Amino acid sequence: MVKQIEDAMGEAPDERHITYLRRLVTVLTTVMIGGFLVIVALIVIRFSGSDAVALPDEILLPDGTRAIAVTYGPEWYAVVTADDEILIYSRNSGRLTQQIPIDISD
Repeated sequence: MVKQIEDAMGEAPDERHITYLRRLVTVLTTVMIGGFLVIVALIVIRFSGSDAVALPDEILLPDGTRAIAVTYGPEWYAVVTADDEILIYSRNSGRLTQQIPIDISD
């Protein structure tokens, strides 16, 4: 390899510089692999938590409504319907407590 560099540059490179560059590349590669492993570990730790939301198995919607989104709070959960309405349910009892029409007027 030194012979190829010597032919391309016209002079022989200093052996100390080549050794330094080899060590530098090795250290940088090790740091990059370590950083990648840390990122993967953080992603696994973050998304493997048991912070699952306890929603009911079944939500009784009024007749003729179709759910398009669901969200939740500490004591309630809400269903957004295709009829532009938000239905608020009690988390404890599971009964419908509020119906909020969505008015999107420009």
